[in-house]
Amino acid sequence: MKGKPGAIFDLDGVLVDSSSFHLEAWRLLACEEGFPVQVTESWFRDTFGLRNDAILATLAGRPLSSSEVARLSRRKEELFRELAQGKLRPLPGAVELVSGLQRAGVLLAVGTSAPRANLEFILGELGLSGFFTCTVTAEDVVWGKPDPEVFLKAAQGLGLPPWRCVVFEDAEAGVEAARRAGMLCVGVATTHPPERLYRAGARLVVGSLEEIRVTRLLELF
Repeated sequence: MKGKPGAIFDLDGVLVDSSSFHLEAWRLLACEEGFPVQVTESWFRDTFGLRNDAILATLAGRPLSSSEVARLSRRKEELFRELAQGKLRPLPGAVELVSGLQRAGVLLAVGTSAPRANLEFILGELGLSGFFTCTVTAEDVVWGKPDPEVFLKAAQGLGLPPWRCVVFEDAEAGVEAARRAGMLCVGVATTHPPERLYRAGARLVVGSLEEIRVTRLLELF
């Protein structure tokens, strides 16, 4: 194997399960704003992984101006961080896999639809702040997943061609984004069933990152 490969991690549903805090934050925001859409677990699953501008249009039930989107996004993420402070835990196998890949010389990145403030908050809470060479967030892209922009920018930040990168994703939109970027994708079936991740283009699907062995992963290249 010539040269170092790269591994790009989605955040929510892959490194951490923060879904309950996001769900409650959306509920509180909808209540504060008097939005007509009922924030249910089904609604949350359908919008999980999308950028806030897309989610807010669904939540408000009407088109929103860019200033409204910015204000509402800031408020929702403030609520999320208030709710999650001191309560976040890494998903099984996440810390071990990230540290194992780093020891093996794999270049590491995060490619997420989350805003940068949330990414920095979560990595700090998990003790993973120093592991990633490159991080790409909602502020860094024009197009959200399933567009491949987030992963292409992460590969560029690592100095690698797309085909030298593997993506870890839990959502169909993210798996499709990885496929469209020309990258291998490992689906993590924490929020979506394996068959849907395979259908979206995952090369391999696991129930948790505990199932991944670094040597087996490197063989995928």
